[in-house]
Amino acid sequence: MSYFGWRPYVPVAEKRRQAERKLAKLKKQGQFVAPVTIEGRTIAKSFWGKSWCGNLERYSDYENRLPRGRTYVRNGSVVDLKITKGEVAAMVAGSKLYEVKIAIKPVTATRWKAICRDCAGTIDSLVELLQGRLAKGVMDRICREGDGLFPAPGEIRLSCSCPDWADMCKHVAAVLYGVGARLDEMPRLLFVLRDVDESELLASVEQDLPLTRATLSAEKVLDDSDVAALFGLEMTETTRIDAPAPTAPKPPPRSNTPSKKPTQSRSPAVKKRNSSRIARTKPEPKWAVLVHARKRRAQRRLKHPV
Repeated sequence: MSYFGWRPYVPVAEKRRQAERKLAKLKKQGQFVAPVTIEGRTIAKSFWGKSWCGNLERYSDYENRLPRGRTYVRNGSVVDLKITKGEVAAMVAGSKLYEVKIAIKPVTATRWKAICRDCAGTIDSLVELLQGRLAKGVMDRICREGDGLFPAPGEIRLSCSCPDWADMCKHVAAVLYGVGARLDEMPRLLFVLRDVDESELLASVEQDLPLTRATLSAEKVLDDSDVAALFGLEMTETTRIDAPAPTAPKPPPRSNTPSKKPTQSRSPAVKKRNSSRIARTKPEPKWAVLVHARKRRAQRRLKHPV
């Protein structure tokens, strides 16, 4: 530290090497880290990343500290950055490793419903939405200042473990720019951060459809006469539901004379025996009679020889 209390100047290359050593130390300890890597001088290249960075730079509250933050994030000083619902947690390598936490209020239900209502019927693909390939008017509505999806300074609460007295130190500014670089890779994290469901932008389209599409109207149902005329068929008349049911015939009056007992039907076995008896009583043919007569004469001759 110098005589006036300022730390000695550290070149950019040396800061990058220090960040890499601290990152390797965290990985060796088994801690999962997600560093922000910037190639070249452009921090964000996609629609959502550029829109996030542009939203930061439009507020005068941040303009004094943002240039130092751009330098830090380009140097790879943001060694870890995680985005969850309503919070950004990060670690930034400076003279030591500093912890940064950024709390962002969720989008109010009234504002989110207004965004969905204004975009109804214009968004039919989440892929196109996340890639920022929708019509300019739709994207401008989502990113509009004041009532869009991006937070205002009053909705952001900043904290850093560094000794800088300012709310937005260079470490916090680096993390805010790191969020824009992270949205290049995963744009859905913006909706996670603001605690809204991006699929509701598509659901609002389905809610505006008339209910008559899901049900058949009575006018579109063909009756039997229409079917017969269409196909040239003769349709049989169907009994009407409201027609009276046919009445059963009245039983005849009972008489005092005793009724005869019904004859019992013979079983199949009895019928078979009777038919065999009838078959045996049939007259024999003449040749059979002659054969039986000769057999009887031969038997008599054997019993009484002459």
